[in-house]
Parts: sequence; C-alpha cells; structure tokens
Amino acid sequence: MQHATNIPLSRVVKLTLAMLLLKKIFHPVYIIYSYLLFIVGLFIIFPGVLLALVLGQPTAGNLVIKLSRAWSDGWLFFIGITHKNIVEEPIKINRHYVFVANHISYLDIPLIFQAVRKNPIRILGKIEMSKIPVFGLLYRLAVVLIDRSSNKSRSDSIFRLRDVLDKNISIFIFPEGTFNESGNPLKHFYDGAFRMAIETQTPIKPIIYLDAINRMHHKGIFTLTPGLSRAVILPEIDVTGYTHDDIAALKKNTFGAMQACILKYGGYYT
Repeated sequence: MQHATNIPLSRVVKLTLAMLLLKKIFHPVYIIYSYLLFIVGLFIIFPGVLLALVLGQPTAGNLVIKLSRAWSDGWLFFIGITHKNIVEEPIKINRHYVFVANHISYLDIPLIFQAVRKNPIRILGKIEMSKIPVFGLLYRLAVVLIDRSSNKSRSDSIFRLRDVLDKNISIFIFPEGTFNESGNPLKHFYDGAFRMAIETQTPIKPIIYLDAINRMHHKGIFTLTPGLSRAVILPEIDVTGYTHDDIAALKKNTFGAMQACILKYGGYYT
C-alpha cells in the first residue's frame, strides 16, 4: 500500500504565509475593480434614470427599480458574488407586501433586488445616502427617504409609505433601523413596519440575508469579498383582523420567525 506523502510543517507554514501575502496584495486590487464597476454600472443606467425624471410617480420609481435590478445583477456577477434565493414560500407577483429583512451589511441594499425579483417595491432609506453624486438621484426615485433625527420627516415618511401601498406597490423596511452590531442574530425591532402592515392590512413578508456579513462586513465598505450570497424567503405573516393592540405580538412573531431562520441555517451572526 502506498502511503500519502507527509508535507513538512515548515512547508505548510510557508504556503499559509504565501497565501496570506497574496490575499493582502490582491484584495485592494479587487476592491478598486469592484467599485470602479459600481460607478460604471450607475453611468450605464443613468440615461434611464433621466427618463424616469420626466415620467412622474409611480412609473418613474418602478422604472428605477427595474434598472436597479439590472445594475445589481451585472455588478454582483462581475465582482464574483453568486446569489441564491432559498424559497420557503414564494413571493406572489400579484400581491403587495411589507417586506422586512435583517440589516447586517452595506451589501443589503443591492441584495434587495436579488431577493425581490419581480414585484414593484419602494425602500425606506436614510436621507444621507441621497447626497451621494449620481447614486443619490437614483436613490431618491426608488426610496422613501427618512431623516431619523427629524420627527416631521418620520411622520412624512409614514404617509408616503401608505401612499405606496395604496398603489399596490410593496415596501421594504429594515425593522432593526441600523446595522445589527449586537453580536446576536437580530437586535430590537422598531414598531414602524408592523404598525404600517396592520393599518393597511398588508401581510408581512420576512427575508433573511445569510451571507451578506461575510461578503461585506458592516465595519466598512472595504471588506467586500467574492463568494456566495443567500437570502431565505420566509412564509408571509397574515395580519387580517389585527389592530393596534396587536403590534407587539406581530413584532414578536416576526422576530421569532426570522431569528429561528438564522439559527436553522447556521447562526451566522453568533
């Protein structure tokens, strides 16, 4: 019988150090390449964004969402991120939802367009992002802006989200509000998404990003790496007959379903 050749420990150490050195050298190149493609992609779809400016809502927003999906598809493909949806219950095309997802990475926004493939949506997003050149214009057309430091802005965003749902367009909210840096699978949920679902009698549709933190950590945008990205599309949570008295129960039920999903697929944040 032929025995496997033993590799000397010193050689293993040298190979490991060589791999770490290569990673240290090539990762900055990958980062520059990735963000150059990010910008190029925005300029490619920019004529469509300009067209959207003259169309008026909701047509303008729907067009920008479609352009954003195309941009997300192309960018992720060329930077080596492969996305897969794990569908526990399909998203119905002829139905609008209050989508809720965990918030763990800067990559969460591009991944919205991977998880929700066909339904028109609007995203509740921070007003600060709208100040980014070029990207900010696209962002304003696809996002319901909120300035969390302003009570008036919060109130206005609620009315705009209601108007979106009235037009049979889904909304997408991160109920944790900001990045989950707690070390737990999820952090505390705000009431807004659940109050909105009950007031408009719109079902909650939870989504869990399993690998976003591994592709780009919330510590910074220069942590981007290629690899697998997965989103779990969970069963909808019906709110028929719910009242304001049920907000806490709905929030607890949704939190429990989402946390159980994270733990079921490996507990990636623990």
